Amino acid sequence: MLNKNQKMVAEFSEILMGEMFKVQPGESVAITIDIGSDNTIVDALAAATLKLGAKPLIMWIPKAEKDSQAGMKDWPSEALTAALCNVDVWIEANSVVLLYSDIWETAMRDNKKIRYLIIADSTIKSLHRVFTGFDIQLLKQLLNKVRKMVMDCKTVRITSENGTDVSYDIDLNYAFDIDDGDLSQPKFGTAPGFVNIVPKLASMNGIIVFDYLQNANTNSVLGFEMANGAISDVKGGKEASENFKKYLASFEDENMYKISHNMLGLNPKVNELTGELVEDERIWGGADFGFGHTSAMDMPPFGQEAKSHFDGVVSNVSIYLDDIQIFDSGEVCHPDLKPLTQNLLKN
Repeated sequence: MLNKNQKMVAEFSEILMGEMFKVQPGESVAITIDIGSDNTIVDALAAATLKLGAKPLIMWIPKAEKDSQAGMKDWPSEALTAALCNVDVWIEANSVVLLYSDIWETAMRDNKKIRYLIIADSTIKSLHRVFTGFDIQLLKQLLNKVRKMVMDCKTVRITSENGTDVSYDIDLNYAFDIDDGDLSQPKFGTAPGFVNIVPKLASMNGIIVFDYLQNANTNSVLGFEMANGAISDVKGGKEASENFKKYLASFEDENMYKISHNMLGLNPKVNELTGELVEDERIWGGADFGFGHTSAMDMPPFGQEAKSHFDGVVSNVSIYLDDIQIFDSGEVCHPDLKPLTQNLLKN
């Protein structure tokens, strides 16, 4: 008899491969891993792939010192790129991610059939919460409605009781993505439950106070002052803020200070911060802010090249689209969204 952890691994793997990716017999499914990956999850994903009549390809790569383009020196880039340009599905389960590196950019650009998902080093408890227990079609309806409302506005303003008050303008030439759990068609997929916006260049101003900030390595609260789309100062405890300034400066790349994207969190199973980024980015009623590299897919025609990418999360936000409020302290409050929200949460 399976224990609780084994049941979660099996359920997650079968839902992901069968219901979300809809893997077909004969398809090739690449899973990239490193020493920080959970082999139990990887083995279950491979088993679920085989059960569907498809062909798993598990590729172990060195654990790089830094994510994204900064890790290129540590990976066998030519061989890895060649493989990823010829698979049907790619699940990135390595703990230091290839996301936004030249390897990733080439595979996503040249492999027109690829269905990609990043889970990084998420634990099975987190993955089970994020990927199971909700109706994909109901989530799709809610996310599409929010995305349309965002695209119809000119300015987005996000506030929180923690001191966050930041705004930016919309550029309809840039990406307005959702992830609802449907990974059956070629796409750059991440965990479900958000609307992703690439702000207009040089338009973000205000202050973001993070409840969680990737790579901060501190319990101190940190905030960014934003001026014309870039971090102008890091605020918070003296030691913590100075350390994060050093982290940013270590890249010697001015684009690491620039906003990349903003995600509005709406995963019905994620209700509190856990310190696991893939989950926290999608917290219900929260907002994620990404900095650094932006793919040309999301910011055409050239993207925003940077050596890496990092994210921070603010929970329980209020969101205003021009003068129309859609979130109030973490709760969906707009009358057109409430029925969709109630249906999703009820189911």
